[in-house]
Amino acid sequence: MLGTVLRIVRDRETAEDLAQEAYLRARKAADSGPIEHVEPFLHQTARNLALDHLRRRRTRERHETPAAEPQAIENIAADTPSIEIELIERERLRLFERAMQALPERARRAWALSFLEGWSYARIAEHLGVSRNTVYNDVKLVMGHCHDAIARLERESSP
Repeated sequence: MLGTVLRIVRDRETAEDLAQEAYLRARKAADSGPIEHVEPFLHQTARNLALDHLRRRRTRERHETPAAEPQAIENIAADTPSIEIELIERERLRLFERAMQALPERARRAWALSFLEGWSYARIAEHLGVSRNTVYNDVKLVMGHCHDAIARLERESSP
């Protein structure tokens, strides 16, 4: 059986693994019920496993890229922001917080309930005891105020 598998896959380690798998499958099949011709069953199982292995290997060769060289892997950029980007984002966050503090409490609350909690304007209006139109205007005020603050930051940071 090992020879048959070895002729198909042409790799001793793989052939041994597939022969072992064939034995385990035959054993499992025997536990489920008697096998009339065990040896042919075992050989056919091993042959099928070897052919499946070849098909999978060919598919991988067609669709996978070959292994990269260690040097190429070391030169892949890290998926973390640069220090510059981190500083810019911190500055944006600081500016956003400052802009939010300059707004009325009700407008901040309406914005938070809408964008952070996902509440509808109707639900926010009922919760705050105001009209839906007031909620809309409060959220619009917050968005415009924050947009203006970010635009100022970008103007100040550009050369």
